[in-house]
Amino acid sequence: MRIRRAAAIATIALAALSTGGAPAADGASRWAPAGRAAIHPGTMMYTKGAQCTANFVYTDAAGHTYVGYAAHCAGTGAATDTDGCQTRSLPLGTEVAFREGGNAADSGTRVGRGTLVYSSWLTMQRLGTKAADACAYNDLALVRVRPADASKVNPSVPFWGGPTGIDTNGTAAGDRVWTYGNSSLRGGLEPLSPHTGVSLGDSDADGGWSHPLYTATPGVPGDSGSGFLSEGGKAIGVLSTLGLAPLPASNNIGDLARELAFAQAHSGIAGLRLVPGTEPFDPVL
Repeated sequence: MRIRRAAAIATIALAALSTGGAPAADGASRWAPAGRAAIHPGTMMYTKGAQCTANFVYTDAAGHTYVGYAAHCAGTGAATDTDGCQTRSLPLGTEVAFREGGNAADSGTRVGRGTLVYSSWLTMQRLGTKAADACAYNDLALVRVRPADASKVNPSVPFWGGPTGIDTNGTAAGDRVWTYGNSSLRGGLEPLSPHTGVSLGDSDADGGWSHPLYTATPGVPGDSGSGFLSEGGKAIGVLSTLGLAPLPASNNIGDLARELAFAQAHSGIAGLRLVPGTEPFDPVL
C-alpha cells in the first residue's frame, strides 16, 4: 500500500526489512478503497475533547463495524491514573468522533461518528476484577461506527498494510514492531505517523498482558490506542502507557490477543473478531 508513502520516505529514516505480503481479507468489497477511506486504523478519535488513535477494525456476527482504541481514552481520571479496575470512565453510549487533520489548536475535520459500546475498564469494574496485570494492561475499548458512516471504513493500516491476523506468541528482545500513531501534537503531519521499533523483551511478571518496546520516535499523548504489528503484519497490541523502565521514553502495549479474548467473553457482542486488512503487509520502504 502506498498512502502518501513518497512523502514519508523523505521524512523518516527506518531500516528496510523484507517480509512476504498477505492476501486480502475475505469480503474486501464490503470496505471502502484503502486509499480513499476516511475511517481506518490510525484515524484520530475524539471523546469529549480527548484525542486518541484508532488501532484496528472489528466486526461481529450481525455485521456491525467497530473501531478500537484504548479504554483509557474515555477515562475521566488524571493522566497518571492507569489502573483500569479503579479509574472512572465515561459511560457506554458516549459519542466518539472520527476526525482527520487535528492539531493542538484545532480538532480538524469530522469524518464520521460512533458510539462507545465496550470498555475493558468499565467491564473489569463491573466484574470486580482484581488481577494486577489485567488491571494495568487490559486497555481496549470499541466504538461502533454509525451505519451511515460504515461505508467509509477500511481495515488496512496506513503505510504498512495488514493486519494479517492476531499475534499470540509475544515478543522477544530485539523483535521488530510496526505502528501508525496519529497524535494531534504532530500538527496533523501524516509523514510523521509511521514508526517502527524493537521489543525490549516480554516480562513473565506481566503475565503476557504487556509488551514493552522502544521506537525511534516514542509514542506521545494522542498516539494512545494505536495498534502495533509484529513480524508478518500480525496485530500484537494496543499502545497503552509511557514506560520509564528499562529505557526512558519506552512504551507499553497491551496484548491484543488477551484483550480481545476478554472482550469476546464479557462484552456481549456475539461473534466479535478482528478484520484483516485488505492491503498486504509491506514493511519495506
